[in-house]
Amino acid sequence: MNHPGIERLLARLEGSERDHDPQRFRIGAGLVRGHDERLRHLFPADPAAAAVLVGLVDHHPEPTILLTVRAAALRTHAGQIAFPGGRVEPTDAGPAAAALREAHEEIGLGAASVRVVGYLPDHLVLTGFRVTPVVARLTPGFDLRLDLSEVQDVFEMPWSHLFDEANYRDYRLSFAGTEIDVRDISYGQHNIWGATAGILLALRELAGET
Repeated sequence: MNHPGIERLLARLEGSERDHDPQRFRIGAGLVRGHDERLRHLFPADPAAAAVLVGLVDHHPEPTILLTVRAAALRTHAGQIAFPGGRVEPTDAGPAAAALREAHEEIGLGAASVRVVGYLPDHLVLTGFRVTPVVARLTPGFDLRLDLSEVQDVFEMPWSHLFDEANYRDYRLSFAGTEIDVRDISYGQHNIWGATAGILLALRELAGET
């Protein structure tokens, strides 16, 4: 992937271990610190483990990021933009295995098209999960088969979209009596927010110069 920032990101992620350190959890776009600590009481003390597949598609000259639109009839996160993924089951060998299994079940992505690179710090979500983002390179040309009970659509967002400030909307949200800073990402008709936006921003940060 010869594109600004992407090689830096992959080099920093290569061989990384899954990061479950509570001091590096994220809620949305931010690390858990300062005012976010006051939100921790809203989350379970021992959240359930989940994993998502953050797929970087090896297109040239510019890679893309594979995203899904969750089915409108789902009980939680209906219609939201998300990465393929779900709960880590006892039979899974870890977050990477869970993310690959869920990606195959939800969108028919075959393991032969996927090479896991590494992990981002866990995200906490209000539905009670600790989500491990598993970053992988995807070989283009894969065929997808959607489970329409879970996913109603898939799309690919260009890598450069993450670095254009015009695509972001910053605002303050009052949540459980606490004011928090929020960043959403717009892409076409889609509004990307919550944990998905947070994971994308974590990618952007890791691809940066510092």
